[in-house]
Amino acid sequence: MTRHAYSDAERAALYRAVAERRDMRHFIKGEVSADTLARLLEAAHAAPSVGLMQPWRFIRITRPSLRHDIRQLVERERLRTAEALGERRAAFMKLKVEGIDQCAELLVAALMDDREPHIFGRRTLPEMDLASVACAIQNLWLCARAEGLGMGWVSLFDPLELASLLNMPAGAKPVAILCLGPVAAFYPAPMLALEGWTQPRSLGELIYEDGWKP
Repeated sequence: MTRHAYSDAERAALYRAVAERRDMRHFIKGEVSADTLARLLEAAHAAPSVGLMQPWRFIRITRPSLRHDIRQLVERERLRTAEALGERRAAFMKLKVEGIDQCAELLVAALMDDREPHIFGRRTLPEMDLASVACAIQNLWLCARAEGLGMGWVSLFDPLELASLLNMPAGAKPVAILCLGPVAAFYPAPMLALEGWTQPRSLGELIYEDGWKP
């Protein structure tokens, strides 16, 4: 423990948020106050980014008709995904994969356009801009949990269709549809594990030493 460490209570709260964060699909009526939303977006904006390029852009969806169109876009991809899953199609179709119609706030997280000039840290790993956006989303997710709000990351969409729907410039790319709002309860474990879709692997299986474990 160094002198820079947080107090026991502060550390416990941080680790609790990490452990209890869930990809939420079920929301209840309620709202996210303007102050709370501002705090959450500031937390997202505080994320690390490659070369300090801050490639994230957040689009708040406030028009009901646009929310409906996004929901329809996701539904189309849900059906395509089901077909691609073959024998698991029926099991997949039973899963709730989004809460777009029920959540209090709907956000789209996207990569900015004109990313090519940013080569610091991206010359050999250009996908680090995407990793930076993921860090921003995780910041928002953890702080939402600390605020008692649920958040779900929806990735079932065609990025070109969504970009067109949102009038995004060439080169920009939507990464996530984020459902945010009050929930009745947080899942005690990841929803896909509770539904029997898959089970998380132990950390020990994923840590290697001095090289890749065959």
